[in-house]
Amino acid sequence: MEFKEELLQTVRKTLESVLSGGEIPSFSFKNKQFSEKCGVFVTLKKEGELRGCIGFVEGIKSLGKAVPEMAVAAATEDPRFRPVRLSELKEISIEVSVLSPMIPVESIDEIKVGRDGLMLRHSGRSGLLLPQVPIEWGWDRDAFLENLCMKAGLPPGSHKASGAKLQRFTADIFSEND
Repeated sequence: MEFKEELLQTVRKTLESVLSGGEIPSFSFKNKQFSEKCGVFVTLKKEGELRGCIGFVEGIKSLGKAVPEMAVAAATEDPRFRPVRLSELKEISIEVSVLSPMIPVESIDEIKVGRDGLMLRHSGRSGLLLPQVPIEWGWDRDAFLENLCMKAGLPPGSHKASGAKLQRFTADIFSEND
């Protein structure tokens, strides 16, 4: 089985089990990429609208362990949404973003909308936007940075403040809708 297919099936099987009252299933992965440690986000959408999105920014666990955990977290722990119910799972589409390591941004000219995701840390706050977000919203680089600041709970322009840590990353994005 191809990596993409196995990755997306892992999320769906995990959600089917957990949302019906069971545990996270035990998986035996064929692809060695599942043993790699990298950041990963699981995004759930219903009728094209965000329904949950949670992940690890950095590789603290192997993909084989992180993906099922983040699937459950996206469905049940995203504070922006009520938990996903088993009855709506058939209407949910799954997207998984496997992140590259973070790269410090020296100049905003380095940032390429559509290629880069962004992470901002400042004053004890942080915010992250995946590379696909500005494309979905039709943002240019300035709007991307402004929305990143707001996501972090900071005023627009905070990415330029003294002590702000702005990083970029790329992501391999796998979706059931591809």
